[in-house]
Amino acid sequence: MAILCRPSIAVPEYVLTMEHTLELARTLHADHPQLGLALRLIENTGVKTRHIVQPIEETLRHPGFEARNTVYEEEAKRHVPPVVFRALDNAGLGVHDIDLIVYVSCTGFMMPSMTAWLINTLGFRTDTRQLPIAQLGCAAGGAAINRAHDFCQAYPDANALIVACEFCSLCYQPTDIGVGSLLSNGLFGDGVAAAVVRGRGGSGVLLERNGSHLVPETEDWISYAVRSTGFHFLLDKRVPTTMKMLAPALRTLATAHEWEISDLDFHIVHAGGPRILDDLCHFLDVDPEMFRFSRATLTERGNIASCVVFDALDRLFDEGGVENAARGQIAGFGPGITAEIALGRWVSAERGTIPPQALRAAVV
Repeated sequence: MAILCRPSIAVPEYVLTMEHTLELARTLHADHPQLGLALRLIENTGVKTRHIVQPIEETLRHPGFEARNTVYEEEAKRHVPPVVFRALDNAGLGVHDIDLIVYVSCTGFMMPSMTAWLINTLGFRTDTRQLPIAQLGCAAGGAAINRAHDFCQAYPDANALIVACEFCSLCYQPTDIGVGSLLSNGLFGDGVAAAVVRGRGGSGVLLERNGSHLVPETEDWISYAVRSTGFHFLLDKRVPTTMKMLAPALRTLATAHEWEISDLDFHIVHAGGPRILDDLCHFLDVDPEMFRFSRATLTERGNIASCVVFDALDRLFDEGGVENAARGQIAGFGPGITAEIALGRWVSAERGTIPPQALRAAVV
């Protein structure tokens, strides 16, 4: 069965602190009638630091969509390869062992996709399958895991590489001054992640089941307006309440797998903001400590879109993982409103194989 191996994460070199963010908001929007509200909302995110691909002075300028997208392509080609090679090392594989590359990003555009560049530049086989995912936003990290899982179920000896590249700072729009936009300016960060799903062997999360859920009539809650100046992020004030609608879907998938979600041993979820995590604790009856990895990602790196679930999972590895055969979930949330959910067990080569009874349950 497919195993999600340890991810590799990288963030750009330029750091933006909460204090700097608040000062920028006070300076750039001194006459804004709702500045006080925006500042309180930014402070409530709990985001202490974020990383961005350009100095803040460059980020605040808008040279046009073409120039922005050129920066996206250049920075992706600079930051992605080292992350890919570390992910392959984590999985004990090389470029010739990969049968599918899933590339997810919602902050820039390339065609041919970054997958083609990776194959041509890093030495992947020319018959490597390509799956770019561009329009699932923050949910794309979970979707990438699930599509890699599906692929490895269809081809049990295959291996899939997932790459997530999000430069949210390149979507900054100086003319967007609604409260939601000001909040977004203090919430999102940049990051790159990669992880391998092995069809056979490896250690990490043995993927057993996946599912997706879309909340009807919420298409305009999280969206992009595509204009001549690029992507304009639109965030509805109702977004923080979405866990009331998505939490039941997480519970339903676990129940269908004969698991009780409140009894799981680990939770790796997309932390779009602190309210998301607080509400999941409430609606799923889960101890807040279970979301410590997602909260740490939010605090130290902000909302890094599709990269969040990989960063949070890497923190679980850093902590030494959990007991062999421990049960958990991985979930990404994004526009739609959509949830992409995976269930799996922890498998550690250092701690031996999964107990036979647990493996039988997984196969069933």
